[in-house]
Amino acid sequence: MTQSRWNGDRADTYDQAWKRMEQAGQNPHGEVDFVMGFEPTSVLDAGCGTGRVALELDRRAVHVVGTDLDEQMLAVAAAKAPHLTWVASDLATLNLDQSFDVVVMAGNIVLFVAAGTEAAVVAGAARHVGPGGHLVAGFGLGRGVTADEWEQYLLDGGLEPTARYSTWSGDPFSDAASYLVSVSQRR
Repeated sequence: MTQSRWNGDRADTYDQAWKRMEQAGQNPHGEVDFVMGFEPTSVLDAGCGTGRVALELDRRAVHVVGTDLDEQMLAVAAAKAPHLTWVASDLATLNLDQSFDVVVMAGNIVLFVAAGTEAAVVAGAARHVGPGGHLVAGFGLGRGVTADEWEQYLLDGGLEPTARYSTWSGDPFSDAASYLVSVSQRR
């Protein structure tokens, strides 16, 4: 498997930040709320980590498959929800032989893939977007991938960028934004 820029030693403690957020009365499921706006019946959680997004989608009666390169993170996800499908794979080479209404890449996924594989990773995710479906991704800007570079990866992967936001709440995007939530659709 491809070497990523992710430090997999965090699998045991990764969920703590989301638990603290929830305990403080904040919503840890902004990505899921955003994705649900597309009314999906099926979602691929690409770069699912410990399964936070996938589990919430499942709780909302969406068929979901989670995939991640980090097998330690997947083991945590599988322990929480053994009834879901968890696939260990590099997104660049992922081929599930199925498509989804939405492919979501939450949590800075593109910033953690092996340097130089960003376009291949986006193409791998794009392969799983069904007809009329969407790829939705969020990541911090100023950390190696620009909004324009990202959109070129989408175009190269056969998707049409349709919207940019600066938060998972749908706040308008501006050139001063430090975060991008990108929506693209199968051409």
